[in-house]
Amino acid sequence: MRLGAELRKLREATGMRAREAADLLEADAVQMSQIESGTVGVSAKRVRRLAANYACTDVALIGSLVAMATDRTRGWWEEYRGVLPQVNLDVAETEHHATYLRDVVITRVPGLLQTSDYARAVFAYMNPGLPQDAVDVKVEYRMRRRTAIEGDKPTPYEAVVHEMALRLRVSSRESSRAQLRQILDLIEQGAATVRVIPTDQDGFAGSGASMMYAGGSVPQLDTGLRDSPTGVAFIDDAPRLDQLRSLIRRVEGASLDPVASRDFIHRLAKEL
Repeated sequence: MRLGAELRKLREATGMRAREAADLLEADAVQMSQIESGTVGVSAKRVRRLAANYACTDVALIGSLVAMATDRTRGWWEEYRGVLPQVNLDVAETEHHATYLRDVVITRVPGLLQTSDYARAVFAYMNPGLPQDAVDVKVEYRMRRRTAIEGDKPTPYEAVVHEMALRLRVSSRESSRAQLRQILDLIEQGAATVRVIPTDQDGFAGSGASMMYAGGSVPQLDTGLRDSPTGVAFIDDAPRLDQLRSLIRRVEGASLDPVASRDFIHRLAKEL
């Protein structure tokens, strides 16, 4: 889908109509629409032909688009196809391919840092009628997402979390203590850099912010994710990505530095 979206952007930048682009590939308008919507694949040869006719001279971008066209990765998330919604698979795949990850979560511990007990409590609370086996699948999937930052080729990961989220007891006191210890362990292992926004921070109005920024192989392929009770929205257009980067910088500016944040979490864990 992202490959198709990028090809559409390049075409629109030239003012070329979809019908004209289809002629370049000796295809019809329906096939071109399918390529740009991501419902069908496109060969590397066709990607290069389109890029050339779209007057795209960015060698790095073209190379990344070709890599996307030829990527046949079947990651662990494919095991959940038909079991979990497609958006879950898309999130895991985005994290897998990211060159770096930035996470901002205000009201909960970020998913990549959660313990299984914490995740289970959240899923059970948000979906009170969900069968236990369905909760188990969601928890398992969330734990496997951590391979992005703990696997053989870990992705650099930084998270900003509010003190409120660290203090909220989504389950028991023991579970909360274990959650804080896990965050400290991930910091110690170098799997995560964590910044904390203290509750006494003046001038912080980002209580509704919950977002992730995934770096692409080239800046044009960066991806933003905004999470809300209604679902995850993916962001790939330049103006909104720029807005998201600015917002993340502001949130980071309201947080403690990583060392002070680590000490803060350590003190909080001892208080529990």
